Amino acid sequence: MSRPVSVAITGGIGAGKTEALHAFGRHGAAIVSSDEIVHRLLVDDDEVKAAIRERLGDDVFDENGEVVRARVAEHVFPDEDARDWLEALLHPRVVREYLSWQDEQARKAEPPALTVTEVPLLYEVGGESRFERVVVITAPVEVRALRHPLADARGTRLLPEEEKARRADFVFVNDGTLDELDRFVAGVVEELSRSS
Repeated sequence: MSRPVSVAITGGIGAGKTEALHAFGRHGAAIVSSDEIVHRLLVDDDEVKAAIRERLGDDVFDENGEVVRARVAEHVFPDEDARDWLEALLHPRVVREYLSWQDEQARKAEPPALTVTEVPLLYEVGGESRFERVVVITAPVEVRALRHPLADARGTRLLPEEEKARRADFVFVNDGTLDELDRFVAGVVEELSRSS
């Protein structure tokens, strides 16, 4: 059987990337979230935890020695150097994990037609070359702000939504219903499954 088509989902904070990822899962794609990989690294990777403790201090850990993501965010969101440092720590590990996951899916006796990975900073880190197709989920800034309090917190560092949309293979403006998003995803799955 042919290797699954590798798809990345990206877009701004609050655009609805995670909802789109789950829709791909409902339509038969194998799915993985970079954010979930980060969460697992913060829980399980002792090197990551030690580096965070050294850079950010003990106050980003709870009484059980676990990283508290909200406290890390308080440190890194307002501090560009700290944010760059954290991304440099986590990003190579996240990429290794999702590429390994893609290979595992391809080796299955009955591989899925698509592997779909949610990658928030796909274009910003040059990650689009790791995927065959890119889906951008976008929404007007006022809609994203209603969905997520940090929708504009990283705005100056991110590629403009219009540029992401221009470079993508598929674009969905997610300012309507979940059913509309689901229909868009179903169409993408159908098109890409035919080409796999």
